[in-house]
Amino acid sequence: MDRRALIEDRLRAAFEPLALDVLDESAKHRGHAGAAAGGGHFRVRLVSERFRGRSRLERHRLVYDALAVELGPEIHALALELRSPEER
Repeated sequence: MDRRALIEDRLRAAFEPLALDVLDESAKHRGHAGAAAGGGHFRVRLVSERFRGRSRLERHRLVYDALAVELGPEIHALALELRSPEER
């Protein structure tokens, strides 16, 4: 399974999203020293009920927890756009 699909599967399981986009932006960062070990650069756009009433920091922590195993070896950089349904 590729990294993008792995991230998407983990996020679907953890958040039951109303909307989810996982974009692999690794090609934009070719040659970047931090990505030399193979970790990719990803952008995630996620809408979930689990974000309702939570701060931006709390939302980010929830996503980092869901992706804890992949952070580091599989994911070098992660840009997050996290919204609750009313913020769509």
